[in-house]
Amino acid sequence: MLRSTRDEAGLSQSELARRLAKPQSFVSKYEAGERRIDIVELEQICKALGVPLSEFVRRFENGR
Repeated sequence: MLRSTRDEAGLSQSELARRLAKPQSFVSKYEAGERRIDIVELEQICKALGVPLSEFVRRFENGR
């Protein structure tokens, strides 16, 4: 779901990583399920994508 939200925002993994001040591998690993993120990181990711955390959670709860 994070990958599709990033795609909807029109960002590459590298572009999102730059917005987060993280390496591209950070984005790649959580999108691939190799790394878990906490709620603080999720909020930062949502801000970088321009999606309110509450909207992301709503989508998640509704199965997309």
